[in-house]
Amino acid sequence: MSTDAIIWPQLQTESRPITERLHEWVTTVDHKRLGVLYVLYAMFFLIVAGIEATIIRIQLIRPHNDFVSPQVFNRLFTMHGTTMIFFVIMPVLFGFANYLVPLMIGARDMAFPRLNAFSFWMTAFGGLLLYFSYVGASGLYGAGNAPDVGWFAYAPLTSKTFSIGNSTDYWTLSLLVSGVGSIGTAINLIATILCMRCPGMTLGRMPLLAWLNLTMGALVILAVSPLTAAQIMLLIDRHLGGHFFDTQAGGSAVIWMHFFWVFGHPEVYVLVIPAFAFASEIIPVFSRKAIFGYAAMVAATVSIAFVSMSVWAHHMFTVGMSSGANIFFVLSTMAIAVPTGIKIFNWLATIWGGKLRLQTPMLFCIAFLFQFLIAGLTGVTLGAAPFNWQLGNSYYVVAHFHYVIVGGILFTLFGAFYYWFPKVSGRMYNETLGQVHFWLFLIGFHLTFDFMHVPGILGMPRRIYTYEPGRGWDIWNLIVTIGVFFQAAGILVFVFNLVWSFFRGKVAGSDPWDAWTLEWSATSPPPVYNYAVIPTVRSRRPLWDIKHPEDPDWRYE
Repeated sequence: MSTDAIIWPQLQTESRPITERLHEWVTTVDHKRLGVLYVLYAMFFLIVAGIEATIIRIQLIRPHNDFVSPQVFNRLFTMHGTTMIFFVIMPVLFGFANYLVPLMIGARDMAFPRLNAFSFWMTAFGGLLLYFSYVGASGLYGAGNAPDVGWFAYAPLTSKTFSIGNSTDYWTLSLLVSGVGSIGTAINLIATILCMRCPGMTLGRMPLLAWLNLTMGALVILAVSPLTAAQIMLLIDRHLGGHFFDTQAGGSAVIWMHFFWVFGHPEVYVLVIPAFAFASEIIPVFSRKAIFGYAAMVAATVSIAFVSMSVWAHHMFTVGMSSGANIFFVLSTMAIAVPTGIKIFNWLATIWGGKLRLQTPMLFCIAFLFQFLIAGLTGVTLGAAPFNWQLGNSYYVVAHFHYVIVGGILFTLFGAFYYWFPKVSGRMYNETLGQVHFWLFLIGFHLTFDFMHVPGILGMPRRIYTYEPGRGWDIWNLIVTIGVFFQAAGILVFVFNLVWSFFRGKVAGSDPWDAWTLEWSATSPPPVYNYAVIPTVRSRRPLWDIKHPEDPDWRYE
C-alpha cells in the first residue's frame, strides 16, 4: 500500500520514524490531509483567540479593573478579532471544503493539488507572521509588540505618527500573505466544482454544500481583492511617502473605511454561507427528509452573494455620507434579509413533520436556527440609519456581530465537526460528551451575548479598556464574563471528546448516519484516491438510490 493511503487508525500504530510521517504531512498534496491540516491549524488559533477573549472579558468584569494595562488590552482586542476572522473561521471552513467537496462531487482530488498545498501554507505563514510581531516588531523603538490598531485598522491610527514601530506592518503583511492563500483556495474550489463533477452530477444535482462553497469561492475573490489593494496602499503610505489615507496631505481616512468594509461585509457572508451549507446537509439527514425547496435554497444563496456586495456602508452611517447614500444602503441591508429568511423557512419546513433524531449535530443546528434569526433581526435594526446613529460603536453592535459569528457560524461548525468526525477518523464521537458540550456552550453563549445587548443600549461604547461605576453597566458585564467561562468549559469538553474518541471511540463504519450524499459511500476514512471507480449519479441523493432501488430518488426530480 502507498504511504499516502495510510488511514488514521493505522497512523496510531505506525512504526516508522515520526520524522518520516511528519514529512509526508508537510509535503502532502492530498486534499483530505490538507483539509485536516487547515482544521488543526484553526483549532490551535481558536484556543489562542479564546484565551485573548477571556482576558478581555476579565478586564471588563468590573469598573476600574487593572487586570491588564490599556496597551495590552488594545493588543488583545486587535489580535482576537484578526485571529478569529482570518486564522480561525476562514481556515476551518476552507478545511471542511477541501476535505468534503471532492468526495461529495465524486472527484479524486481538487483541480489543482499543488495550488491547494501552496494556499494552505500561505495561510499558515500569515498567522505565524501575525504572532511573530510579539517578538519581532521592535525595530528602532524598543521591545516587540503586537498590533494595537483594531482588527479594522482605521486610519489615521495606522500612520507612522500613531503606530510607531513595525507592529502594524506585521498585521498588514500577515493579511496580505493569508489573502493570497485564500484567493488560491477560492479559485481551486470554483475550478473543482465546475470541472471535476462525476458523471450524472449536473449543477441541479449537486449537494447544497458544493453549491454554497462555489458561491463562497466567488465571494472570496470579490471581497479579499479590495482588502489586498488597501493593504498595499497602507504599506505605501507607511514606507514610501504615499498619502492615500493621510487627510492632511490630501488623502482620506474614510477611503480606508470604504476599502475595508467592501471586504468586511461580504466577508461575513464568506463565513456564513458555508455555515448554511453545513445546516443544509445535517438537518435533512437528522429529519429523514430531503431538503425543502432545493432550487429556492440555491437561488437564495446566489442572491445573498450579489446583494452582499452592496451593503458595506451600513457600517459607516455615522461618518457623514449623503442622505441618498444612506437611503441606498438602508434599502440594500433590508433587502438581504429576504433571501436569508427564505433559507430559514426552508430549514424549518424540512424539520416540520420529519422523524427527528436529536443527536449532537442536530442540536447545534437547531440552536443555530434560533440564534441566526435573532442575529438577523438585530442586524435589520442596525440597518436603519437613525437607530444606527444611536447605537453605532456601542456594545449592541458587538453583541450582534458575535451573534452572527458565534451563534450562527460556530454552532454549525460544531455540528459539522460531530457529523463528519466519523468519516475523517473512522471512529464515533462520545454522544454524552457531545451533549454536555452543547449545553455548556449554549448556556454560556446566551449568558454572554444576550446580556451584552443591554449595556450597549445603555450607552456602553465598544473598544473601551475600563468604565466608571454607577452607569448601569456593572451587573451586565459581570454576567457577560461569567458566560465566557461556560463557553470555555464547553470548548474543553469538545477538544477532549475529539481526542478521546479518535483513540477510543467505537468503529464508525462507512455510513453511521444512514445519509445519502456520496462521501458516505467511501470508507471511513477514505483512501487516498477516494473512489476506485468514479461513481455515476442519477439524483440529488445517490446513496438513497442504492439503498432503496425500489423507490429511487430520481423518480421524483
